[in-house]
Amino acid sequence: MMTDSQESAVSTRPSLGARIGRISFLVVAGIVVIAVAAAFFVTWTIQRSFPQTSGTVELDGLKAEVTVQRDDRGIPTITADSTDDLFYAEGFVHAQDRFFEMDFRRHVTAGRVAEMFGESQAATDAFLRTLGWRTVAEAEVEAMDDTTRGYYEAYADGVNAYLATRSGAELSLEYAVLGIQNPDYAPEPWEPADSVAWLKAMAWDLRGNIEDETERSLLAAELKAGADEAGEAVDTGEVLAKLYPDYPFDENPVIVPKISTVPALETGAEPAAYTPSESDREIQQATTTIEWQETASVIEAASELVGDVGEGIGSNSWVVSGDLTETGMPLLANDPHLGASLPSVWYQVQLKCSTVNDACPFDVGGFSFSGLPGIVIGHNQHVAWGFTNLTTDVTDLYVERVVGDEYWRDGALVPLEQSIETIKVAGGEDIELTIRSTVHGPIISGLTDDFTAIADDPEPALAEGTEAPAAPPVGQDDAEYAISLRWTALDPGTTATAIFALSTAQDFDDFRYAASLFDVPAQNLIYADTEGNIGYQTPGRLPIRGAGDGWMPQPGWDSSYDWTGYIPFDELPVSYNPTSGYIVTANNAIVTDDYAFFLSRDWDYGYRAARIAHLIERRAAAAPLTAQDMRDIQMDDEMWIGTQLATAMADVDVSRADVQSAVDLLLPWDGQNTVSSPAAAYANVLWSNLVQNIFGEREHPLPIDGQGRLFTVVADMLDDPTDPLWSNPQIDVDGMEAMLALSAEEAYDELVTLQGDVPTRWNWGDLHAITLTSDTLGTSGIAPVEALFNRGPYPVGGGASVVNATGWELGVSYATTTVPSMRMVIDLSDFDASTWNHLTGASGHAFHEHYTDQTADWAVGLQQPWAYSAKAVDASEVDTLILSPTG
Repeated sequence: MMTDSQESAVSTRPSLGARIGRISFLVVAGIVVIAVAAAFFVTWTIQRSFPQTSGTVELDGLKAEVTVQRDDRGIPTITADSTDDLFYAEGFVHAQDRFFEMDFRRHVTAGRVAEMFGESQAATDAFLRTLGWRTVAEAEVEAMDDTTRGYYEAYADGVNAYLATRSGAELSLEYAVLGIQNPDYAPEPWEPADSVAWLKAMAWDLRGNIEDETERSLLAAELKAGADEAGEAVDTGEVLAKLYPDYPFDENPVIVPKISTVPALETGAEPAAYTPSESDREIQQATTTIEWQETASVIEAASELVGDVGEGIGSNSWVVSGDLTETGMPLLANDPHLGASLPSVWYQVQLKCSTVNDACPFDVGGFSFSGLPGIVIGHNQHVAWGFTNLTTDVTDLYVERVVGDEYWRDGALVPLEQSIETIKVAGGEDIELTIRSTVHGPIISGLTDDFTAIADDPEPALAEGTEAPAAPPVGQDDAEYAISLRWTALDPGTTATAIFALSTAQDFDDFRYAASLFDVPAQNLIYADTEGNIGYQTPGRLPIRGAGDGWMPQPGWDSSYDWTGYIPFDELPVSYNPTSGYIVTANNAIVTDDYAFFLSRDWDYGYRAARIAHLIERRAAAAPLTAQDMRDIQMDDEMWIGTQLATAMADVDVSRADVQSAVDLLLPWDGQNTVSSPAAAYANVLWSNLVQNIFGEREHPLPIDGQGRLFTVVADMLDDPTDPLWSNPQIDVDGMEAMLALSAEEAYDELVTLQGDVPTRWNWGDLHAITLTSDTLGTSGIAPVEALFNRGPYPVGGGASVVNATGWELGVSYATTTVPSMRMVIDLSDFDASTWNHLTGASGHAFHEHYTDQTADWAVGLQQPWAYSAKAVDASEVDTLILSPTG
């Protein structure tokens, strides 16, 4: 079994995704690379991969002509006579603009990155293969109804039609660079499972609390070890409860304060355009009944890991009833928060049947993923929808007792399921990997430092995470601990089918049916329609647990801690036309704790949700709401903890006049983290230093990730000057005022180093700037190569746990790392007036005019209208490409 070798303290330990999700590109000879990279600036080399966007292209496999109209941002509207031609064309267009991104992603999802980039990625591949998502994707494709599978096959045919016309650097500049290290590499044909596997990538990016569960486990062990070393007693549970407080239900809102009564979802009530097969129905029914369905085999093949649940991963969405708007029709806003990437994770496109009918039901626009057919978020002619991460707990770690090739289960030894995988390595020898699994899922200790550390000392975590102290089976001293992963994404599901059901939904019943299929990743789904209705539905496959709640690892040898089923769909929270006139989701708690089923203890703490609800109510009280109000709210920069610190600092004496001049910036500050604000710069640097002084600079450091969580912890401390955490002998601080004063001085000195000694010239935007970095070649370490693909920096406002959620990592850097990956405001009174923007641009080709042409607008929150009606699309057309059947 392969292992990582990174070690660090809890306060500075990078999260799991950060350490194994970032793909490094290592080259053999720096001098050669620099010379060749310089040559790439020759115009013909750069431009040879740019797509043809006008004229006519003849393609095998099309039944009739397809029209691809692009506007001034290069965004395509695809119109076809049949669904086969429509998705064929979408595959072709995605490949035109983003094929290298697609190719790289499928290698990640299959655990085959070393085939592209060499031995440096073998350890990453080992982890990805162990999760086995490629096999799950293949099972999902096999289970699809014929219609849906036909969409994926048509899409793959379109991608492959493009591959048939080009190769190497003609596909993308990245292949020219890759060819220096790996000259034999050539892309394989696209397959439907390549598309479906990307949904597993997004599930990992939005996986929930596995990082928190891991962190709490390691912290429990460190607290116990520290107490044992000092000869003291420590109440680990009390410490964890303080550092991971409950959701502040008395201060911040829940998404569904009152569950609506709606008709039960009827089996067979799916839209006329959509007819799932019996196998699809069986999968869906298994997720909505309490009967537990055991998986038939271990997830053992290719898998994926692309994202990091870093600071700021989450999302905002809200929908406002026409009762509160100027037009009398709903407005729907959405901005998903994901890791910054270049190109953007989103691809904007419209898919239109020339005649909309049961045979060809699509007239839909919005954001897709390159490599995946259909539209993920957007609207059709009647319905609009948006997503935010549900933040429910769908992952659990189990501590297993392993003896050789067996493990303990309810007092008996049962065999591990095992398989052998071969990791192929570009320029190196193949590596054999043994994958072992229990009834809960794959064993992941031995692959990463954190999981291995839990396996080495799991008892402190078990003591806090189980109802009774867990002991190993009597008389089996030769048993070893291992950690397995139970996760909804490791079972076949139906999200790949749900995408098309959403796109063809005509009313709230259709929308709820689509939501019932949308199992992984679990998302909050908001809704609006042209009849004036608004709504919300909790979808997803949400587990019902046995003895534990998944907050800490649980004993795998005791089946009473197993999942016992899933929450029935008709008992999941739903809201339809609430009396408030609006619904806000921002990763906050869905319902209050009196809900019949356990959902999570690891919600976002609700500061964004509270601020959005406050702004909606305040603006609606003054005047009917407009689409511009929605855009303004998306760009709100108020830093809640910053205002608390400003108040607290007013009573703190600092001994240095220069530091006092910085503190004085906070007195008139409105709490807005705007680009040009000196006060915002100082408030954020003060916050960073304060958190590190309280939690990080200790003999046994405490975790400093999760700024929303820390907002709650520190706010409670500000109300209690006697809290013992205000004192820290390690830095010679005794009491709250001394801690605040020291942090104020250190913040001043840090900002002087970064931006000079004139406080009025400080600014948050440059300190918090984003550099767009290619996920592959952008981290090569070779400056000329990075210059080819990276862009920026761009000054930005906002911050962590701010509505304009531009996240940054405490103790690491103030630079933006997670972002509102796209923003949209859909106007149900006029789809042509709806506005859109995402982080980079339509193209994945470096130096193309649409590579980063939306970034400057994104940084300041400027959204552009996007033509939807046929007349408006024709008027906005800049280029038209006709895809024609051969002959």
